[in-house]
Amino acid sequence: MSEADASLICERRIEHVLLLRLNRPEKRNALATDLLGRIADALDAAASDPAVRAVIVTGNEKVFAAGADIGELASRDTAGAMNDPRPAIWARIRAFSKPLIAAVEGWSLGAGNELVMCCDLVVSGASAKFGQPETNLGIIPGAGGTATLPRIVGRGRAMKMVLLGEALTASEALHAGLVTDVVGDGQAVAAALELAERIAARAPMAMQQGKALVRAGFETHQTAHLAMERQAFAGLFGTADKVEGVSAFLEKRPAVWQGR
Repeated sequence: MSEADASLICERRIEHVLLLRLNRPEKRNALATDLLGRIADALDAAASDPAVRAVIVTGNEKVFAAGADIGELASRDTAGAMNDPRPAIWARIRAFSKPLIAAVEGWSLGAGNELVMCCDLVVSGASAKFGQPETNLGIIPGAGGTATLPRIVGRGRAMKMVLLGEALTASEALHAGLVTDVVGDGQAVAAALELAERIAARAPMAMQQGKALVRAGFETHQTAHLAMERQAFAGLFGTADKVEGVSAFLEKRPAVWQGR
């Protein structure tokens, strides 16, 4: 098996949950284009697989992902950057319709942090750090570090992270809203699996619509967003899961979700 083949490990630890593990330890899990494409491929497959209800992406105990592959950037000029296939790959990752959870230990930098921002829930080890240090290389973030980061952590924090390359600690990232849970070092994957298991036990279509509508709030005017929310809300009333959910509640029993 080549290094490229092993750069992303797909595991099924619990029912209905897919775990994606970045596996380039010698490159600090740098998100080379090939690896980024493998992540998008895995998410595309998971999106069409009814057996998958949530996905976790993680690295190792020392690093989640330390950015893009600098070797790829070294020879790239403006024309190369404009024709880069990566924006289309990032768009596929952001378009993933099911709940996506990041389990972060160690460093999450540059493109690694932009991958974190594609996730819906972020579980962090206590010693993890999150940063956008691209200006140290004379460039800027190119996959959400200026567009998405301020919407999550606010203008001031985003400016310090981008202009000064300052990283947030796990506790700072939690306070800023970039991280949703902080756990002991080495416990991020276990905590993420617990969250994913709870999500997988809930109505799949409601989980997907809930994700889509919360995310739309970052991009849509409130009036249009309220209309979208109401349409999605009403649409779920025609699903078998809605009938099952209400019946289970009234009958005081666990619901058995069908995802339709």
